[in-house]
Amino acid sequence: MARTTICEKWRLIKMNEINVTLQDGTVRRYPQGTSISEVAESISTGLKKNAVAGTTNGTIVDLNHSIEHDCLVELITLDSREGLYIYRHTTAHVMAQAIKRLFGSRNVKLGIGPVIEDGFYYDIDIETPLSVDDLAAIETEMGKVIQENLPILRREVSREEANRKFEQLDEPLKLELIANLSEDAVISIYEQGEFVDLCRGPHLPSTGRIKVFKLLSVAGAYWRGNSDNKMLQRIYGTSFPKKADLEEHLYLLEEAKKRDHRKLGKELELFMFSEESPGMPFYLPKGMAIRNTLEQYSRELQRLWGYEEVFTPLMMNNRLWEQSGHYEHYRENMYFTNVDETTFALKPMNCPGHMLIFKNSLHSYRDLPIRLSEFGQVHRHEYSGALNGMMRVRTFCQDDAHIFARPDQIEEEISRAIALIDHIYKVFGFEYKIELSTRPEDYMGSDELWDIAEQSLANVLDQRGIQYRVNEGDGAFYGPKIDFHIQDALKRNWQCGTIQLDFQMPEKFDLTYVGEYNQKHRPVVIHRAIFGSIDRFLGILTEHYSGAFPIWLAPVQAKILPVSEKDNDVAFQVKKQLEQDGIRVEIDVRNEKLGYKIREAQLEKSPYMLIIGENERSSDSVSVRKRGEGDLGMRRVRELIEMVKGEVHTQMY
Repeated sequence: MARTTICEKWRLIKMNEINVTLQDGTVRRYPQGTSISEVAESISTGLKKNAVAGTTNGTIVDLNHSIEHDCLVELITLDSREGLYIYRHTTAHVMAQAIKRLFGSRNVKLGIGPVIEDGFYYDIDIETPLSVDDLAAIETEMGKVIQENLPILRREVSREEANRKFEQLDEPLKLELIANLSEDAVISIYEQGEFVDLCRGPHLPSTGRIKVFKLLSVAGAYWRGNSDNKMLQRIYGTSFPKKADLEEHLYLLEEAKKRDHRKLGKELELFMFSEESPGMPFYLPKGMAIRNTLEQYSRELQRLWGYEEVFTPLMMNNRLWEQSGHYEHYRENMYFTNVDETTFALKPMNCPGHMLIFKNSLHSYRDLPIRLSEFGQVHRHEYSGALNGMMRVRTFCQDDAHIFARPDQIEEEISRAIALIDHIYKVFGFEYKIELSTRPEDYMGSDELWDIAEQSLANVLDQRGIQYRVNEGDGAFYGPKIDFHIQDALKRNWQCGTIQLDFQMPEKFDLTYVGEYNQKHRPVVIHRAIFGSIDRFLGILTEHYSGAFPIWLAPVQAKILPVSEKDNDVAFQVKKQLEQDGIRVEIDVRNEKLGYKIREAQLEKSPYMLIIGENERSSDSVSVRKRGEGDLGMRRVRELIEMVKGEVHTQMY
């Protein structure tokens, strides 16, 4: 046989080359079968070191994935959100491997081990109850797995092979997961040393890429979140590429414990909970003062922005919820009762009530937009295990608004709603990120209307130059939405504000307005909330400010501390003067030493302490101590009042 010449070899290589388009639009040619890792290395050694995965035509793949056809390749690096997700997912696998090594492979049955916000967990079935004391031993074993730098390999397998493999491993929970996969699902397993797991991936190329990690807690969790299933043990952990990042995270976790709104709410006498009404908060006077201030501020601002306030019943006939679609899509979260042999439901949302109000009158195109707002109390069923202070409750007040607009007004009204939310969040000092959530699987209405709605929201965001992330499939069943995720003082994100565009409710309720030529037209509804849940927002604020509310929100803006009993009469006169000017004030007339009263007021986080003794009595003055600043000296009462009112106005406006 004739030997292949160098030219022929070169020609064969050229024939088997493929075109790879990179993120910046550059097209490079590589031999067929080139891996994602090799593409990264061809760009720079630094990129190869930092890359953890990639995508081919939008499909996420491991670094060792071979590229066989022309495609668009994007590299995922460790400093990205997706990269950190992969890093933590691999750490979860390392943790599961360590647990199996410590307690015996046959004694540990694996559930699932997903990544969550700021970390990961793994659910396991094990007879031995684990405690926080076991975490140190698991961490030590994880360190050994990482030190071994085991290659992490992905294999696609048939359903038969997957079942055979996990039957051999005696993993019944994995077999259940396989049984629930669709017939056409691609089944993949990952192997690292002796450890095998059912997983879609992707993962780091080896266990040695993990740098620092920490196991945090152990809890119980029903398998697949169903209380009818067996209780498993859930181990929580987190991991970071850098030690400094882990240390900062652990510091923030400790700070979060100190700021826990349930702890502060009790200490500061803001709200309470009772077994007589699980998941339903009781507002104490000081908590109610904050809630009223939030509502009054928002109410006045909305009035200036053209909203009209309404109120709708807490309970309405179930046929209304069937008409709106809530019964079909949301009934598991609703409370029902029978009245006069008719089924009624406590409202989980305010929307249908506002539809009825709009329909109550005839509207001209000149009347639109009509902006209806409500501080509406809603009820939604939550599992008892999901309840979490004010953050997850069964009844809450929603600062709802519905804007009824003509199609040509959609983008302007959405832009106005964004501006209002931005204005209010700035008052609290919140930075925020925005997500555009698109149609879910159970969406109502036509694809055409959804396309128009999604594009309208995107147009407004683009025109305002707002950066946003598309959250596929997380829209409401009746329309896409813009979600606002505020960041608190501990860098945690909370979804609060929302703007939702809805073509479905006007159809379902046959809403119309009279057009320019006396023809009936269908309005569009824009759903809008700023606080979202006022109760949850109060919980967020409590932790954000660590209970030290700014003076405009503080339930007690000034605490009067008479030095002795003979100062009480003057103290009550000063209290009356402050109250007449709208300042929230308390007086401590206990027969205690002044130092004790000051320490108590500090624990209550009072913005101002006003001390009245002999010198103050004789000069119509108070000695002022300000939170965070200390002693401000003596002030005339009128001077103090103007100072406090000025500070309140500055913070609010």
